Amino acid sequence: MTKANIILTGFMGTGKSTVGKLLAKALGYRFVDTDELIQVRTGRTIAEIFNEKGEAAFREMEAETARELGRKSGLVISTGGRLMLDPDNAAALGETGRIFCLKATPEEIVARISGDAGAERPLLKGGDPIERIVGLMREREAGYARFQGIDTSGQTPEAVAKRLLEAYQTD
Repeated sequence: MTKANIILTGFMGTGKSTVGKLLAKALGYRFVDTDELIQVRTGRTIAEIFNEKGEAAFREMEAETARELGRKSGLVISTGGRLMLDPDNAAALGETGRIFCLKATPEEIVARISGDAGAERPLLKGGDPIERIVGLMREREAGYARFQGIDTSGQTPEAVAKRLLEAYQTD
């Protein structure tokens, strides 16, 4: 029997990696973070890839990663915040899995990403981060609306993982 993947998308700070790792452990699946996979393979951070090769090159790396992972099973995949906004990427990953969009309030996102020690978060540099997050979330809203939403605001990662596991197992 093929193990359907679980794909987690959504804005940064919504819990994709933390919850994804919990889900993978509970199911005996392998956890894959698409951004981390690209960074390991290139030996560069996402910021370095953007600076050295440009956004178009990074988006192509994301697409290649989506096509590759879409051919595998038994994975919990945490995607970069924009990867699933591309319909081709969503189709490639959706072939072998269920896609969930994790959501949180802008205030909760800022609180969560502010606590990420050592994480590169250009979004928090200069200006009002809440305002920037609200604007980006508005831009992405239609793309994210195609997937089953799970609100993570005010919930522990364990509670979110439990809700996702229940949603995943109902199909």
